[in-house]
Amino acid sequence: MLHPSLAADVACLFDGFGLPEPASGGLLVHSPIDGRLIGACPSGEVDMDEAVSRARTAFLQWRLVPAPRRGDLVRRYGALLRQHKEALGRLISIECGKILSEGLGEVQEMIDMCDFAVGLSRQLYGLTMSSERPGHRMMETWHPLGVCGVITAFNFPAAVWAWNAALALVCGDPVIWKPSSRTPLTALACQALLEAAMEEAGEVPDGLSQVVVGPTRVGRALADHPDVALLSATGSTAMGRSLAPRVAGRFGRCLLELGGNNGMIVAPSADLELALRAIVFAAAGTAGQRCTTLRRLFVHESIYAQLQARLQAAFASLPVGNPLDAGTLVGPLIDGAAFDSHRAALDQAVSDGGVVHGGERVAVADCPDGHYVRPAVVEMAGQTALVRQENFSPILYVLRYRNLDAAIAAHNAVRQGLSSSLFTTDLREMEHFLSASGSDCGIANVNIGPSGAEIGGAFGGEKDSGGGREAGSDAWRAYMRRATNTINYSGDLPLAQGVRFV
Repeated sequence: MLHPSLAADVACLFDGFGLPEPASGGLLVHSPIDGRLIGACPSGEVDMDEAVSRARTAFLQWRLVPAPRRGDLVRRYGALLRQHKEALGRLISIECGKILSEGLGEVQEMIDMCDFAVGLSRQLYGLTMSSERPGHRMMETWHPLGVCGVITAFNFPAAVWAWNAALALVCGDPVIWKPSSRTPLTALACQALLEAAMEEAGEVPDGLSQVVVGPTRVGRALADHPDVALLSATGSTAMGRSLAPRVAGRFGRCLLELGGNNGMIVAPSADLELALRAIVFAAAGTAGQRCTTLRRLFVHESIYAQLQARLQAAFASLPVGNPLDAGTLVGPLIDGAAFDSHRAALDQAVSDGGVVHGGERVAVADCPDGHYVRPAVVEMAGQTALVRQENFSPILYVLRYRNLDAAIAAHNAVRQGLSSSLFTTDLREMEHFLSASGSDCGIANVNIGPSGAEIGGAFGGEKDSGGGREAGSDAWRAYMRRATNTINYSGDLPLAQGVRFV
């Protein structure tokens, strides 16, 4: 059954961009808000050879366009995102279930990324190096890489693509986007806005940006294609283990953003009011469906009882419901499989001796088929196999610790290494946590939670989190190829390292 109000809402958001009518035979899209049908999009067999060929032809033209002019396209796209922020943010919330402020925040992240990339288009700097040979100069130059494939997950259906696409476009690369089959409408909307920006910019080659919709095999075809120079894939660690060997087998580049089992340490000197607010958002935001969601909390034994009581009260009072309603802070899980995984984890926690507070299903009016749950606080005596796994739902495991070294060791004793944080006012503890002997994650924060990263820093993690880096800092280098150049402006031909060859 088609949900009349949400489907009409989606159609209105797509007005002028050609949202396909729900129809059998296509990819049917259901909103996690109530589980009902909201739209559909074509999902026939994707001719990946044809898509990559178009992108490759576009690359041969786009790489010759000066980078500041490439940046102008991204600038125009950012302007259209500003214009359509409310509509796109609402679509994101309807399709993936995050609360409206988070949907709007995701679009703002896209806008911020466009601003960053536009500035970057005039800052694709290389280095100059001193040569050991007289009359010689060494330097490096950066050139467009080639076709970039981007695979994204349901939980950030637009922003993660924008991290990649904004950089790829200013670096001179075309993009082929394979979105999650749970959130294809957001991808079509983003593509429609980009096509509008391309029409405004003029002289943009056909095939510069494409969306390919379909099941897992479409992503595999993208990974396997020899003319895809870079594959950026965001998703589970299992997905990364499947795709990475395929790309490596053809000597392609792979940029992986995978799972996280993120931890926070709360030290005795911590500002508990600040820590509490950070914990609640990091653990319950997006209904626990972020790769940077807080899943493990290590609390010093001297403050454990005090913080634990406050956490239980805070989680019990969180408004759970329709994410489009004002005041809602926790929306639905993405689907029934996610709910089943949530319940299985809580059952296992009890079997492991854990004490569960919350986690029950929540009935939401007019959303009978939505999967809503109360965020759970689970007291654990130790870091069991369950705690060391990532579960994509709002479950926070809480453990005691006695000294910081032991807490850091326990924090690092998982296969994931994405994001981490420490709450303390002790300068020595801060520096220790950020040092080589501290957190082993790609993101290490002090006095803020592990989630909610800004685009100015490179985003990514270590170990089973994939090792990739996207968004800010020097992440742009992944989308370009480096050439080292040596220029001899002397009349002699000395060899390096003093080699003589006459």
